[in-house]
Formats: sequence, C-alpha cells, structure tokens
Amino acid sequence: MRMKLVGVGGATAMAALRVATGAGNWFSALALGVTLLKCLLIPTYHSTDFEVHRNWLAITHSLPISQWYYEATSEWTLDYPPFFAWFEYALSHVAKYFDQEMLNVHNLNYSSSRTLLFQRFSVIFTDALFVYAVYECCKCIEGKKAGKELTEKPKFILSALLLWNFGLLIVDHIHFQYNGFLSGLMLLSIARLFQKRHMEGAFLFAVLLHFKHIYLYVAPAYGIYLLRSYCFTANKPDGSIRWNSFSFVRLISLGLIVFLVSALSLGPFLALNQLPQVFSRLFPFKRGLCHAYWAPNFWALYSALDKVLSVIGLELKLLDPNKVPKASMTSGLVQQFQHTVLPSVTPLATLICTLIAILPSIFCLWFKPQGPRGFLRCLILCALSSFMFGWHVHEKAILLAVLPMSLLSVGKAGDASIFLILTTTGHYSLFPLLFTAPELPIKILLMLLFTIYSISSLKTLFRKEKPLFNWMETFYLLGLGPLEVFCEFVFPFTSWKLKYPFIPLLLTSVYCAVGITYAWFKLYVSALSDPPVGKTKKQ
Repeated sequence: MRMKLVGVGGATAMAALRVATGAGNWFSALALGVTLLKCLLIPTYHSTDFEVHRNWLAITHSLPISQWYYEATSEWTLDYPPFFAWFEYALSHVAKYFDQEMLNVHNLNYSSSRTLLFQRFSVIFTDALFVYAVYECCKCIEGKKAGKELTEKPKFILSALLLWNFGLLIVDHIHFQYNGFLSGLMLLSIARLFQKRHMEGAFLFAVLLHFKHIYLYVAPAYGIYLLRSYCFTANKPDGSIRWNSFSFVRLISLGLIVFLVSALSLGPFLALNQLPQVFSRLFPFKRGLCHAYWAPNFWALYSALDKVLSVIGLELKLLDPNKVPKASMTSGLVQQFQHTVLPSVTPLATLICTLIAILPSIFCLWFKPQGPRGFLRCLILCALSSFMFGWHVHEKAILLAVLPMSLLSVGKAGDASIFLILTTTGHYSLFPLLFTAPELPIKILLMLLFTIYSISSLKTLFRKEKPLFNWMETFYLLGLGPLEVFCEFVFPFTSWKLKYPFIPLLLTSVYCAVGITYAWFKLYVSALSDPPVGKTKKQ
C-alpha cells in the first residue's frame, strides 16, 4: 500500500512538474513535488528520534528553563544547543492545539495520531527554509552551460539534487529529524558568502552553531575564509596576502556578531550558572567511539579489523574468551568499550587525527585562495575529515558533506565524479536506519530513482568531457547491488544470523567506508592540485 502511494505521489509530482515547467515556474514545481512526496511518507516507520523530539517538546513546554538541561525522566535528555531548545519551545505552543498529552514529560513513548501528524508536518513546514536556501544557491552557481533543454541546465540539476536529496528524505521524513531547515541555514550562509554578503553569512553560521553543534565540524573553514577574504581586503598579483590591507573594523564586526549570538544563546544559562551542565550534555564523551550503527569512516575500518582479528583469535584459541569484552561494538548499544586486539582509541586521539586531517585544507584555503569555490571545497573537506576521524560520529553526518558537494558537482566534471561516488555510498550507508520490512521497497526505489537521475543528469551535463567513472569506480558502485541482496535477502536465511548477527552492519559500514574514504582522498587531491586565483581584487 505504501509503495502504491509513493508511486502515485511520483506521478502527481511529475504532472505538476510538466505543468509548471510549461509556465516557466520549474523551481516551484520541484519544491511542490517533493512536498507532496513528503506528505505521502507521513505514515511510514519512525525511529526513536521521534520520541526524542516529542520529549524535548514536553521538557521545554512544561518546565522552567532552569530545568531544561537537568531533566532526565526519559533517557532522551535534551542535548542540543539552546537555540534548538527554544525552537522546540516555539513548536510546543502549536503542538498543544493538536494533542496536549504529548507535552507531558511523564508520557514516555507517547505517540497518538495527532502527535504523529504534528511532528511530521512540523518537519515539512520548516523545510521551507531549505527550499529558500536552495533557491539562493542556484543564483550563485556558474556551472557549465549544456543544451537548450531546461532539464540539462546546471540550475535545474542542482535544484533537483538538493530538493529531492534521498538522504534528507529518508532521514527527516521517515527516520525523523529536522536536518532540512538546519541544512537550509548552512546553505543560505554559503550562498551569502558567494554573494559577498560576508556579515550575513557569518551571522547565519553563528546562529546555526547554536542550533546544532555538529556544525563545529566546518567552523574552521568559515573562520579562515572570513579572515582571509573579508578581514584582508586585497591580494597581491600572485594571489598572496597584501598584509597592509587588514581591517580591524571588519574583524571586530565579525567578533561582535559571534559574541552577540553566543550571548543570546548561552546568556540565560550563564546567569543560572549552568554552562558546565549544558556543555556536559552537548559533548557526552562517555558515549563511545562509534555510534550504535558504525558510521562508514576510518574508525569503522579500524574496528572491523579488530573484530575480524578477535574472531580469528577466538577460533584459533589465541584469545581467552573470558577476557574478550562482552559489550561488543556491534551489540547495537551506545556505550564505551575497549577494542579486543588493537589499541583502544581515546577522544583525544580522535581529536588529533581530525585536526591533522583538516589542516591541509585550511592551509590550502589560506595560501592558495580560490574564491568562494575554494571555501566550499574546504568546508566539504572539513566535514568529511571530521566524519572520517571524529568521536562518536553519527552515520547521518555524511549529509554535511553531501549537500554542499552538490553545488560543486554542476561546475566541473571531476567534482561531479567525486559527488556521485560520495553521494551513492553515503546514501547507501543510511539504509540500516530503515530496517522495517514495509520501508525496504520504499528506500530501494527512492535511492534508485535519485541515483539514476544524478548519474544521468551529470553525464549529460558533461557529455563532451571524459567519462565520470573509470572501470574501478564503476565496479565498486555496482557492487552495492550484490551487497544489498546479500544483506537483505540471503543473510537472514543463513546459519550465520544467530552466531554473527553483526555481519550485515559490518559489511555495509566497511564497504561504504572504502568509497567515502576514496572520495575524501580524491577531493583532497583536487583541492591541493588546483591553482590559486592569481588576481588582485577587492573582496
């Protein structure tokens, strides 16, 4: 039944697209079409994040601010920055007209039909900011001009890649989160920097940080770019800094923006002497190196190697079963653990690795200025490096790199190739989030549609250039098909299911980690090899 609804929704969206494109209003048609699809996904499975946000509605609505970051009736305590808490507070005053019971802190796991409708529609409604941000981003691209057909134009392709992004659809509108409007803030701040409206871009990013602190991943790119291209107002002919062009007024104005936004966000908790408590919720290092499902990063490869070595050691009786930790990383729990064979990893070690991985992109942004596109490339590398080496990284964090990479994909064939590898593997790595049977055909169909469109549209855009994939990349991407068949249709019927239940997650995470690592490395090579913009100009 759900598949039939999705099919009808797709047909309706395409009909709307034909009507609107005939009238020249193609962007509205794309936005309307995906909104209709989101409405059709309302009755689908939702994760524990649904209860997380319901509980936050209840906390912020029924308790004074002094108790927001102390309340622990539910295990899903408030662990986002204050602006998001106020966002939940604002939503709660609309939620009370749908179902007052959802705002009771003691109504754990409460989920009435009205609660479901309110929370689903709150995500759809706040996506309006994401739609506006995409519209602004489309004004900024100077992609390759290809063909006279509307569907071959870079702006159309970019709009489709962002508005219909598979990852956002399943994470926000099935799994349940509010990544859409948060990503909208990030994309809008990027657009403002492309438009040389630096103060607005800085303000939007400062606000974003106080909505969700995961965006600290990309803060170095913002800081260095604003210092390099806004506080320093001119370059030498070779692209290097003209040191006497530094503006203290601009630096102070940027600092004032950060200070005022931070004061507005954290000020009430500073007055209550609760900042240590707030920060303890925002940075819970006791949660362990990897999330319950391993994000496909370096630590997944490291932990998988440890798991393989431990299994081999037990089979060969080289390890004492009594000394092997019972709380396995693959148990599905969020907790601290010790590796069995390889050295265990500490938060400090991940921080050092992350900083080392980010530094080359930061140096490149400073010493090889490439304008806003160079900033965007650095931002993506910061996001990917943090994803690769960060502590307790969520698999959904790959969207921090996938969405901005869409902007680069319509500019150069090399970037399009990296985007397709990163997006396809990153999106597939999200499959384990939707583990219920009714959602299996939905996620496969939606990913196939998005992937086929992405590859075909970018191939058409760059049809006069070399192929986007070499044989090795093609072979790797095609390997996702057999992997899915094995994990979903073969493994459940094998005897391994009882003895090694972690194998599907391990295979998915490790296989995708290889692709994401490859895309990260390839993007780094591109950033380091591109020449600087050697023009003296006022920025």
